[in-house]
Amino acid sequence: MTDATTKIKETVTSNDVVLFMKGTKSMPQCGFSSRVAGVLNYMGVDFADVNVLADDGIRQGIKDYSDWPTIPQLYVKGEFVGGCDIITEMTLSGELDTLFEENGVAYDKDAAEKIREANG
Repeated sequence: MTDATTKIKETVTSNDVVLFMKGTKSMPQCGFSSRVAGVLNYMGVDFADVNVLADDGIRQGIKDYSDWPTIPQLYVKGEFVGGCDIITEMTLSGELDTLFEENGVAYDKDAAEKIREANG
C-alpha cells in the first residue's frame, strides 16, 4: 500500500463523512466541489474535507482507491457514495437523507426539504 492509499484509508475510516474535493469546505475551488460542499454545509452535516489540490498523491490516489475518475468524492462511514451528479440526485430524491439516517449521521432535515422545494 502506498502512503497516499494508507492516508486515504485512514481518513475515510476515521471520519463518519468525508469529502475529497478541490479546495476546502470554506473555499471550494471548482463548481462541482462547491455544489457538494454547499449541500453538506447547508444541511449542517459535520464532514471532513480533503483538498486534493494540496497533494498530487492524494489527488490520483483517491481516484484509484474508489475506481472513480472524478473529484469530488463523498464517503459515508467508510463507503464511497459518489460524485457531484450522484450526490445531487440523492439529495433531490431524499436518498441522501436515508443514507445519513441509516448511518447515524446528524443533518438538518428541514434544510434538506428546502433544497428539494427550491429544486422541485
